[in-house]
Amino acid sequence: MKARIKWVEGRTFVGESGSGHAVVLGTAHGPEGRSPGASPMELVLIGLGGCSALDVVHILEKGRQPIEDCSVELEAERAEAEPRVFTRIHMHFKVAGKGLGRAAVERAIQLSAEKYCSASAMIGKTAAITHDFEVIDGADAKPA
Repeated sequence: MKARIKWVEGRTFVGESGSGHAVVLGTAHGPEGRSPGASPMELVLIGLGGCSALDVVHILEKGRQPIEDCSVELEAERAEAEPRVFTRIHMHFKVAGKGLGRAAVERAIQLSAEKYCSASAMIGKTAAITHDFEVIDGADAKPA
């Protein structure tokens, strides 16, 4: 796996993955104090959520569960002292599907957290990661 980060100006950078996808990142800078994109730590948090959500969807599909939608909301706390690592992260999953089994969703989240999600394994070295979830039943129900 490869990536490249290029400084644009001020506190603005463009990251490019080895597969050719780009993302603007940076921190607030200048008189307006505007951020040009997500901060590196926000991207780490997004990566954790993405890694786990991908696992959950894949596991449920593989188990032939009628999954229609999945989202995960993350809330994190960081250490006060540098390097300000994550110390606590809570992940709230919203999974929708008509007739979707609650036990299957719980198992998929647990498997992601304990076995499959590389990001969880790494970040879990410094942060206590907790999970909860809700199952939204119905063909028209979509998590926010």
